[in-house]
Amino acid sequence: MEIKINDLSKVYPNGKKALSDINLRIENGMFGLLGPNGAGKSTLMRILVTLMTPSHGSVSVNGYDLINNRGDIRKMLGYLPQDFRFFTKLKTWEFLDYAASLSGISNKKMRLAKVDEWLEKVGLFDVRERNANKLSGGMKRRLGIAQALIGEPQIIVVDEPTTGLDPEERIRFRNILSELSQKDVIIMLSTHIVGDISSICQNLALLNNGKVGFNGSPEELISTTRGHVWQITTSGMEYETLKENYAVISTIPAEEGWEIQLVGDNLPTIDAIPIEPNLEHAYVYFMEYLTNHSNY
Repeated sequence: MEIKINDLSKVYPNGKKALSDINLRIENGMFGLLGPNGAGKSTLMRILVTLMTPSHGSVSVNGYDLINNRGDIRKMLGYLPQDFRFFTKLKTWEFLDYAASLSGISNKKMRLAKVDEWLEKVGLFDVRERNANKLSGGMKRRLGIAQALIGEPQIIVVDEPTTGLDPEERIRFRNILSELSQKDVIIMLSTHIVGDISSICQNLALLNNGKVGFNGSPEELISTTRGHVWQITTSGMEYETLKENYAVISTIPAEEGWEIQLVGDNLPTIDAIPIEPNLEHAYVYFMEYLTNHSNY
């Protein structure tokens, strides 16, 4: 499977430019789309699942053109939008059964078996008879995940999938996606939560202000941050000064004041200890860099 995005742009009728010259090549496995709210992630997702047309550029999915072969592409897709809706009068299992029928599972016996399998996987089997609109926020999100995956799609697009999930539910979801990524499928995960990307994605793109600022592996992004992350133990007065000049990642109370981790371009003080960056450090540093460079 392969998705090719060439010079893709989207301008809304009010003149707002949501995407600008996006170029990406996405192959089998987990691909993360990381960026702040308003970066253009949802717009790109909606274009890829054929719910929105681009203003310029092209997208091909396994050789199919996004505009001319919408029906063929939709047959390959499983989609969880950020704002997931469902028919409120249906029970949980009935909604998932309906989603399974839409995905092409016509055999009723096979479909019901799939419904139970996925209710079990997402931890909703015990509430299968409950009306979908009576589920908690996290349960509704899990139901959305199940409806996106039940048809065994070749391309899975999930937009902010872990919103509203507790830590245990997030781990369960990541494990499901990791298992699916071993097959001949593309999984696109759009999020502003760095932890969702770092644990399961082989490649990622960093989106900001509608543009791709980085495209590569998490390790490659992290490598750009080495030498720009420090740990310092400092007093309250120094802390306020550092906050004005650096991006503070974490703050932990210590005997002598505060133990903080920060990122930036220059060594803060001679007492600063360089530390090995992680993806969160890299993301914050990259976004700060982009924000402070107007040519981006």
